[in-house]
Amino acid sequence: MEKINMKTPLVEIDGDEMTHILWELVKEKLILPFVDLKTEYYDLSIQNRDRTNDDVTIEAGRAIMRLGVGVKCATITANSARKKEYSLKNTLPSPNATIRSILDGTVFRKPINVKRVKPAIPAWKHPIIIGRHAYGDVYKNAEMTIDTPGKVELVFTGNDGSERRTPVADMKSSGIVQGIHNYDDSIRAFARSCFLYALDERLPMLFAAKDTISQTYDARFREIFADMYETEYKEKFARKNIDYQYALIDDAVARAVKSEGGFLWACKNYDGDVMSDMIAAVSGSLAMMTSTLVSPEGHCEYEAAHGTVQRHYYRYLKGEKPSTNPAALIFAWAGGLEKRAALDGTGRLAEFAQNLRGATLQTIESGFMTGDLAVSAGCVPLNSWEFIDHIAGVLRDGTIFDVK
Repeated sequence: MEKINMKTPLVEIDGDEMTHILWELVKEKLILPFVDLKTEYYDLSIQNRDRTNDDVTIEAGRAIMRLGVGVKCATITANSARKKEYSLKNTLPSPNATIRSILDGTVFRKPINVKRVKPAIPAWKHPIIIGRHAYGDVYKNAEMTIDTPGKVELVFTGNDGSERRTPVADMKSSGIVQGIHNYDDSIRAFARSCFLYALDERLPMLFAAKDTISQTYDARFREIFADMYETEYKEKFARKNIDYQYALIDDAVARAVKSEGGFLWACKNYDGDVMSDMIAAVSGSLAMMTSTLVSPEGHCEYEAAHGTVQRHYYRYLKGEKPSTNPAALIFAWAGGLEKRAALDGTGRLAEFAQNLRGATLQTIESGFMTGDLAVSAGCVPLNSWEFIDHIAGVLRDGTIFDVK
């Protein structure tokens, strides 16, 4: 069979541990037999990030800005234990946070729904999509350990030499402090990305924060969202019969649990991290959650929402073949190839990307699944290699049907 041609490379960002093993397997079995794959490759393994002092991560982010689309494998964010395990020079920042900062993007996380996997909340009939701000908050914080009594202040020094101070705490004993920040331009880019996504997908939209407590920081988010909606998007939303609402995040959680789903939930950075994990758990698992980083210019990075699956990797090193679910990783490749096809106008590549998703879903609906969901889905449990071989067989046979 003649391979499908690619006009322009996409950015391929390799990663760590078990997801790195699956990354190579997915390429070997599901992509390279069908596509003349063109990529600009970046090794973001923890060893190479340490060796390059994280320059490789910055280069990868800039490459996405240049080429327009990237696909990323899961990567380790090192703590002290990981530093010791891998003999690292430093505990480097989260590579995801670095790339998100370069793109100034919004992360959209959407569960992969299949009929065999019933959500833990029976009322959910449609996916809840998380729109997560990808800059600032705890991911760009400054922290300090306080060892002796004293006063902590928040100080702003203007370029003109002016100064503003706000008391934070009168420390009576040892403790800790933290400072976080954000930019109006980044919040506006986040809001715009969410409004455009809701319009494209024809979804009602909810933004949730805690402005009753954070009457400056969270309130700025609420104000920017409200102003942009009223001045730019209210009429566009009305024409598509959808709406936008703001809610306190605790109220939003209660509302989401009682809903039928089917809406875009915009969250601040860490709120979105937590809520997307909750959505994934209710929908099946993090292995069934896609993650797409979208910049204000429309550049996209596709990845699985889960981590490097450390426990399975240790078993793999002992010679086992773990049953790690590669569905979200496969969907990441499909998303990247489909976006590349849309930018280049290559219809055959777009069709292949859609078939790759369809073959994965069809394999599950036909009764074959990895161990994480096999019992709950009533499927035959397979290891990762067997599961991917089943998907490859469906792709070769060309008998893919719509399983939505």
